[in-house]
Amino acid sequence: IMVWLRRATHYLFIVVVAVNSTLLTINAGDYIFYTDWAWTSFVVFSISQSTMLVVGAIYYMLFTGVPGTATYYATIMTIYTWVAKGAWFGLGYPYDFIAVPVWIPSAMLLDLTYWATRRNKHAAIIIGGTLVGLSLPVFNMINLLLIRDPLETAFKYPRPTLPPYMTPIEPQVGKFYNSPVALGSGAGAVLCVPIAALGAKLNTWTYRWMAA
Repeated sequence: IMVWLRRATHYLFIVVVAVNSTLLTINAGDYIFYTDWAWTSFVVFSISQSTMLVVGAIYYMLFTGVPGTATYYATIMTIYTWVAKGAWFGLGYPYDFIAVPVWIPSAMLLDLTYWATRRNKHAAIIIGGTLVGLSLPVFNMINLLLIRDPLETAFKYPRPTLPPYMTPIEPQVGKFYNSPVALGSGAGAVLCVPIAALGAKLNTWTYRWMAA
């Protein structure tokens, strides 16, 4: 009985943490999903999404020890967000009202690093974390370029929960920095390594707690 209870607790823990970490990740830099802030918040989105992705992906990948787990984690978040996109579309909003972030390719790079370095934890943290921070802003800028006219959509279909101080504004990207992709990639790459280390530490603590 104790063996089955331990196993049930183990799998329940994985499910609960998966759901909650997914919610945290897709709500970090939340405005990027909505076209009203698609450009002005790009750097914020790049930093928040790359760091949130890497902490969850590293945690699960090291917890299972199986390359491919990070991609699985990113796929869960992608499906969850497409469901949300479908819900908004069902309410009468246009198809482009929500832009689904591109997590999967960056997570695949993390898995590839873990596999190529023969499941070396430190290589996954340093190399994989850097690759996620560098690649995620690039993939998502390409994703946003495919949106027809984000500002037109934003003004025509404002969110009902949008507070007055967050009303859509003209993009100010060029006035503050030349390349939002470069800034997002640089900051993401720098931050993803310590964040990945935190995910690895959380994995160690959880494993010890499960084994106790």
